[in-house]
Amino acid sequence: MRYIRLIIVFTFLFIYNNLNAQRHTHTFRLSDSCFLLDGKPFQMISGEMHYPRIPREAWRARMKMAKAMGLNTIGTYVFWNLHEPQKGKFDFSGNNDIAEFVRIASEEGLYVILRPSPYVCAEWEFGGYPYWLQNEKGLVVRSKEASYIKEYEKYIKEVGKQLAPLQVNHGGNILMVQIENEYGSYSNDKSYLALNQKLFKEAGFDGLLYTCDPAKDISAGHLPGLLPAVNGIDNPTLVKRLIKANHNGKGPFYVAEWYPAWFDWWGTAHHTIPAKNYAGRLDSVLAAGISINMYMFHGGTTRGFMNGANFNDEEPYEPQTSSYDYDAPLDEAGNATPKFMLFRKIIARHLPAGTKLPPVPSAKPTIAISNIRLTETAGLAALLPKPVFNKLPFTFEELNQDYGFVLYRTELTGGKAGVLRLDELRDYAVIMINGKRVGELDRMHNQDSILLKLPAGKVTLDILVENLGRINFGPYLLKNKKGITKQVLFNGKEIYGWNMYSLPFHSLNDIKYGQSENYAAPVLKKGFFSINKVADTYMDMSNWGKGVVWINGHNLGRYWQVGPQQTIYVPAEWLKKGTNEIEIFEQLKTNLSVVSSVKQPILDKLIRTDGAAMN
Repeated sequence: MRYIRLIIVFTFLFIYNNLNAQRHTHTFRLSDSCFLLDGKPFQMISGEMHYPRIPREAWRARMKMAKAMGLNTIGTYVFWNLHEPQKGKFDFSGNNDIAEFVRIASEEGLYVILRPSPYVCAEWEFGGYPYWLQNEKGLVVRSKEASYIKEYEKYIKEVGKQLAPLQVNHGGNILMVQIENEYGSYSNDKSYLALNQKLFKEAGFDGLLYTCDPAKDISAGHLPGLLPAVNGIDNPTLVKRLIKANHNGKGPFYVAEWYPAWFDWWGTAHHTIPAKNYAGRLDSVLAAGISINMYMFHGGTTRGFMNGANFNDEEPYEPQTSSYDYDAPLDEAGNATPKFMLFRKIIARHLPAGTKLPPVPSAKPTIAISNIRLTETAGLAALLPKPVFNKLPFTFEELNQDYGFVLYRTELTGGKAGVLRLDELRDYAVIMINGKRVGELDRMHNQDSILLKLPAGKVTLDILVENLGRINFGPYLLKNKKGITKQVLFNGKEIYGWNMYSLPFHSLNDIKYGQSENYAAPVLKKGFFSINKVADTYMDMSNWGKGVVWINGHNLGRYWQVGPQQTIYVPAEWLKKGTNEIEIFEQLKTNLSVVSSVKQPILDKLIRTDGAAMN
């Protein structure tokens, strides 16, 4: 019996070691002019798409579309604020299961370029940083400051546990891993970049590492010894010259962000770039043997409250829309566009002889749903948790709140008129007197004051403040606290004594609704609709004011009458045959109670032919 057990043990060890040896068969290296996969020249034709912007149930379908356009690789960021939403609490489950995303790519015959640095930009809330970093005393992001490095190290090691085994040198499909992200646009501390490299290696990322920066910042953001990739240009001569100048006169040559289009922010028209403007440029860069990563191949949707915002000294605060359609080759719903078809033809000309692309899957079916009645309501009073009281208003961060809304409430002596001023409002406020909406203030337009006429007697002043998205790019990453961040004044005198109610809307499961009635203040409404065919659709919010939409418990993102986004994409994967549930938090047009969906998105249009900036 003992002899049989020994045979079984040795057989198991032989099989295990053999399988383990097979997993270590791949190499990915640099030559002076090209990438070498298993010793043979390899040109990456990659497209960026982000796992949280796509329903998990649709990951594989999007990857099949990538293969159909001729891509052999996909790129993705990893988002710290998704995976550690609260300090020390990590989440790699459900739509956050980045390792499964990478494994599905492998099953579909795709390699992966991984971009797991704590800072991602990506038109994403706080550039990917979790909000709670701002509560860490003295912490300075993108620096060698001790408390930042301590949190960074813990995070990247958790990411390494998930993804380091999936590197190509361990038998997986991750070809390269990017440290930091466009750091040259922020600073130029090479010792900080070297510390990034050290942390990545300690986390298990022992394969090929690289940096990426816009052309003008490549020298500042490059760490000697690593491959410098360039963003935002595609002139073959210039690409090669820049990379050689920063890489000892050698290649290979990689455009880490090649922009075929651009993103949207609220209050502007939808950005589009005709495919023909980029067709010749794509052809020339591929003909030159340069590898590229198309940003974006598929944008998808920035659901929930995860959109970021632009802000600098020359331009106003610009929060990005929930739709991240990007005018990309694959549209928000995952369908091929004319840009997709043209790029497919170009890419096919540069594939190895005999390569045959798979057929392009047909466009997904869509449905329209008419006259969905919202028959249940919950006013603000029904939504409010136990308040926190303080003499001065707290920020979201001081309330340990990440996203959503905070209601600030105080009492004033009425019978007078005056100017209410919110010093450093971040970002949007609905002002109410005795429960009735009387106006709004909007950071996008530098609004911080409103004239109020207070009725006689004691007056309840409510200020509902919305976090419209923390800044994701530029020098103000640490000026990202939300809510009422300084003082509130009435006729020049500071107001004291505030009750503060957190409304993060993480879940609506415990909301107690009543029958529909008219409200003069923001309200949550609920309705049901039945379908016998499950397909994509778009909730038409063009007649509504400003708010958030949930379908079957999924927060699908924001809508706002200022545009350009006028519809909310509803993926078929989150609908079901029979009865479905819709919930809408409306801040302005609170008397509405009927909504419909349409088969195509509604976007305010703009033709834009540039597209050079940072992501």
